[in-house]
Amino acid sequence: MTSPPGRGPLHLAAALDLPGTYEAEPYLQLARLAEHGALDFVTLHDSFTTAGPDSLAVLSGIAPRTSRLGLVPTVTTTHTEPFHVQAAVATLDWVSRGRAGWRADVSTGEAAARLVGRRAAAAPADLWHEAGDVIDAARRLWDSWEDGAEIRDTATGRFIDRDKLHHVDFAGRTFSVRGPSIVPRPPQGHPVVVVDATQPYAYDIAARHADVALVGGAEPAQLAAVRGGLRRRAAEHGRDPDALRVLAALRIDLGAGECAARPGHGGGPLPAEDGGALYRGGPVDLADLITDWHRAGAADGFHLTPLDPLRDLERLVNGVVPLLQHRALFRTFYPGSTLREHLGLARPVNRYAALAGKPS
Repeated sequence: MTSPPGRGPLHLAAALDLPGTYEAEPYLQLARLAEHGALDFVTLHDSFTTAGPDSLAVLSGIAPRTSRLGLVPTVTTTHTEPFHVQAAVATLDWVSRGRAGWRADVSTGEAAARLVGRRAAAAPADLWHEAGDVIDAARRLWDSWEDGAEIRDTATGRFIDRDKLHHVDFAGRTFSVRGPSIVPRPPQGHPVVVVDATQPYAYDIAARHADVALVGGAEPAQLAAVRGGLRRRAAEHGRDPDALRVLAALRIDLGAGECAARPGHGGGPLPAEDGGALYRGGPVDLADLITDWHRAGAADGFHLTPLDPLRDLERLVNGVVPLLQHRALFRTFYPGSTLREHLGLARPVNRYAALAGKPS
C-alpha cells in the first residue's frame, strides 16, 4: 500500500456507542464488522452519568473474540484511583494480546461528584491537569515491571526477579503513587493513550501525553492548523511530533444515499453546536472527503461516530473502505497484531531499564 506524498498511512477508527443497549452481543457484532474493514481501532464511550454498560468490561469481553482490532474504552481520571485505572487498562492489553488503548476523560459535573461522593466537582482546567498526572503515573507504573521480570521458576520457587521491579514514587497535585504495579508490563509496553483535544483545557494534555489526539472541525484548513499546532506543542514538550497521530473526529449519517452533504460545498460536513462536525451523505462522497482531507494534510486519519451505528458502520466498512482500498489509501489487511503496529507507533523503551543501562 502506498501513501500520498508527504503523508503517512491513513488511519481509520470508529465509535461503537449504542445508547440504551446493555447486552454484549450487539457490541461484538459491530466490533467484528469494524475488524472486517481493517479499522485501526474502535472506541466505546463511558461516564459516571451515562446509562450503559462499563466500557472496559464490554471491550474486555470482546477482546478474546476478535484478533486484530484495537479496543479503546473511555475511562475517566476523575473520582477514580490512578493505580486501579492503569492496572485495568494494562489487563485489557494482556487480554487482547496488545490491542488496548485508553481514551482518557474527565468528569466535570456535580452529578458525577455526588454519585461517587469522594469530593466536590472541580474546574475543568484542574481536572485536565490531574488527567495529565494520571497518564504520566500510568506510564511509569506500566514500566515498573521490566520485560522479563516474571521468572516462573518452579524449581526454585521464584516467580519474580525483584531487581526488575521498581517503585515509581510519583507525586502529583492531587495524588501520589509508590508502585510498583500489580500487573506485569503490558505487551505494548504502554497501551495507546487517546485524548479528545477539542475539549476545553485538553489541548496541551493531548500534545504532552497522547499517542492519538482527536480534533473536531468542519474545514480541512482549520484541522490542518490544529494538527500543526499539536505537533509543534508536542515538540516543545520534548516529544517526537511524528509519534503523535491526529485524527479528525466526524459524526456520520450515511442514510442519505448519494446526496451531497453540503450542496455547493463539495460534500463537506456541517459544523455542530458542540464544536464538532456532522457529515450527511453517501459512501462515495465520504470516501472523497477522506481522500481529499488526508492528502491535504488536514489529519492523519479519521475517528467516525455513526449516528445509526449498525447501518452507518456497515456502509462505512462495505462502501467507504473498499473505495479507499481501491485508491491505495487504506490497508487491505492488518500487517501487524498490536494497536501500536496499526498506528505505526514504536513500542516504548522501559524508562527504568534504560536508566540502569539494561536492554528494554
